[in-house]
Amino acid sequence: MNINIYGSTGVIGRKTLSLIDKNFPEIKVNLLCAKSNLNLLTQQIKKYQPKYAFLYDHEKNINFNYKIGKTKFLNINELQSYLISSKSNLSLLAISGYKSLYFLENIIQNTDNLGIVSKEAIVSGGHIFRKKNYFKKTNIFPIDSEHFSLYELFNKVNTNINIKKVILTASGGPFYKRKFNTLDNVKFNKAIKHPKWKMGYKNSIDSATLVNKCLELAEAHYLFDIPFNKMKILIHPEALVHSIVEFDNCVSQLNLFKNDMNIPILNFLLNSNKKNQSINSQLFMKKYTNLKFEDVRMEIFPIYSYFNKINKKKPQNLIKFNIGNEFAVNLFKNGKIKYTDIYRIIKKITSLNLYSPVNTIKDIIHYHEEIEYKLQDFKI
Repeated sequence: MNINIYGSTGVIGRKTLSLIDKNFPEIKVNLLCAKSNLNLLTQQIKKYQPKYAFLYDHEKNINFNYKIGKTKFLNINELQSYLISSKSNLSLLAISGYKSLYFLENIIQNTDNLGIVSKEAIVSGGHIFRKKNYFKKTNIFPIDSEHFSLYELFNKVNTNINIKKVILTASGGPFYKRKFNTLDNVKFNKAIKHPKWKMGYKNSIDSATLVNKCLELAEAHYLFDIPFNKMKILIHPEALVHSIVEFDNCVSQLNLFKNDMNIPILNFLLNSNKKNQSINSQLFMKKYTNLKFEDVRMEIFPIYSYFNKINKKKPQNLIKFNIGNEFAVNLFKNGKIKYTDIYRIIKKITSLNLYSPVNTIKDIIHYHEEIEYKLQDFKI
């Protein structure tokens, strides 16, 4: 059994390799892909000896020895050809941002089991994948804790009872008790300090603004075919209940597990491997704490109110919302805007009057590039 890992040097990629190393000697690492961290990628290659490797940052590829031991480095055209012509047992897509769309279509059609933690790609391309039944071409296994919890429930609970409401929970991030209008001077290093999860900077910022939950609503809509009017968000600071499903018979199912990304990754590997294995006891919760749930307060998270108002029947609006957030987070990271400007810029970009067709993955990538081109002259 082999695995291809897209995003091997990120948090999810590193955790996956560690779990394979400790628990799954039968899984052979076949392909490692990274964006720019050449040093860590080199270490991973020496340890796991994959057949292929790929580094997205071409500048670091120019004068690089394209072979380490028996591992051959692929350029982007070779990678695309490889994806089209080969089959893999397992693939993990853990690339942040819409650029994973360059690979996602071929990955879905040429792997048996896909673990995915690339919400931006699903948000931008989900309408295409659902229309073409791509989600049925392979076993899609969501790695985000909320969608993993829904996947577990929908696949293991046999019920003919209608779903009344699906609730995704949010920890609230580092500022959930502070009103939005008091956060003008928040610094980047404060905004990325998530109280419960260790994540990359973008996911951490998105958690602080609650954009991540807006994107996760769209992701759940596409992955599980849940209407937007049957979904909502609750603030749950303990981050132990990851989703709640209310049924028409007045019974609700709370999906609870420790806030540790190793759990959905481990279940992906176990599920795909059809392997019975005892779970590391450190992943079990030692005690239950008092669980609190609060409605989202608009004076703290105004983005949620805005997201609820946009016309989500038009995929372009979700794409623009997605792009606007990615653009604004990078501006904040580089010190060009204030934290509170993220919300303003998302609204401004989402309201752009740009409705090019988005009927294929190439259309969507072109649409992203078209907006990015316009953003070169964007007045902050």
